Amino acid sequence: MSVADPYAPQSGDLSYDVESYDLAIGYRVRTNRLDGVATIVAVAREAVSSFTLDLVGLRTSRVRVDGAVARFSAGPRTLRVTPPHALAAGDRFEVEVTYAGAPAPRRSRWGTVGWEELTDGALVAGQPIGAPTWFPCNDRPDNRARMRLEITVDDGYAAAATGVAGSSTRRGGRTTTTFVSDVPTATYLAAVHVGRYRTRQLEGTGDAPVPAVTVTAPPALTAAVDRAFATVPDMLRAFDRFFGPYPQEACTLVVTADELEIPLEAQGLAVFGMNHLVPAAQRLVAHELAHQWFGNSVGIARWSDIWLNEGFACYAEWLWSETSGGASVESCVADYYARLAAKPRDLLLVDPGPDDMFDDRVYKRGALTLHALRRTLGDEAFFDLLRSWTADHRHALVTTDDFRAAVERAGGPDAAAVLSRWIDDVALPVRP
Repeated sequence: MSVADPYAPQSGDLSYDVESYDLAIGYRVRTNRLDGVATIVAVAREAVSSFTLDLVGLRTSRVRVDGAVARFSAGPRTLRVTPPHALAAGDRFEVEVTYAGAPAPRRSRWGTVGWEELTDGALVAGQPIGAPTWFPCNDRPDNRARMRLEITVDDGYAAAATGVAGSSTRRGGRTTTTFVSDVPTATYLAAVHVGRYRTRQLEGTGDAPVPAVTVTAPPALTAAVDRAFATVPDMLRAFDRFFGPYPQEACTLVVTADELEIPLEAQGLAVFGMNHLVPAAQRLVAHELAHQWFGNSVGIARWSDIWLNEGFACYAEWLWSETSGGASVESCVADYYARLAAKPRDLLLVDPGPDDMFDDRVYKRGALTLHALRRTLGDEAFFDLLRSWTADHRHALVTTDDFRAAVERAGGPDAAAVLSRWIDDVALPVRP
């Protein structure tokens, strides 16, 4: 029997799986007003007489199921829907939710997450449970779905969002742009960013093996953006060698006019604050781009496996540092091993617990785990392992046990034992 993810037990409904979201959203920056219609196609996993959608802080005015008016009741975290007819296991059904309100981030044990107002715009920080602050959804990391987003903003503003941007239309002083993602996308990896932006293609991209990179940023920051992202084409070429072909349909970099505490990745997209347009932030650019392989393509089915996202992205930082003439991987290993050794040794990488899932020890110990495997396997076998991992699980869900199996196939019991020492015990192994 399926059970809720223990790291986020109040999120998601296991009685059905969403196949697609079609969101029509209008947003007014000046008043922080969002009006939306969400059309959701789903399949029942079991007999269903009612089901829930995650929705936080927004008011629902109407729900239809398969075109018929449905009863609903709204709580602080969920919208319970009772369809006019019972659903049997395997039934496909369509839900249309009309909703509106002033979107705001929600409080969580990880801080505030979700829709966030900027000085003159807005962004979405969806990880891990922020998606319901702007659209009704089945907010489970294992329930990925196709997405179509139709975003309408006032003149003077532009939107960037998850998916491939289509045509824009202007009517009544407002502009509507459609974004389509045909790859399966987790709700926490869906994003919308609104601001006084201009969108253009980053020079040096668009030719194999580098995808066309779209940059969406305030015009006043153009020169700083060009300097900060000048290395992105080479970064993508390096990652193509290390990890395999870029796996997403789009590659969009958004820069806000505000400072942000940290950059944020979404499916085929990453957002940076203006404070990240400095040389010291190059590692963050590498980290967020690497997530397009690890986390956004090869995705986790449960939050306890988050090291498979963050450890891999952190190791990509070290690989890029060495490739670009910065500190070598060995230097990074020595530095971060010393830092890790000075911290409490009470974190189990394979199951860090919800309070520590974003702890820096998850990131750095995960990266050190990969380097230990590299030392055990040798470079050729190690990078073959990474490329096979991304190819075999492209846009699929994985667990740590899947990675164990891949490591054992690549290096036998000895490699599997090295992996286990790093992820299955709180003790810190000898530096790789």
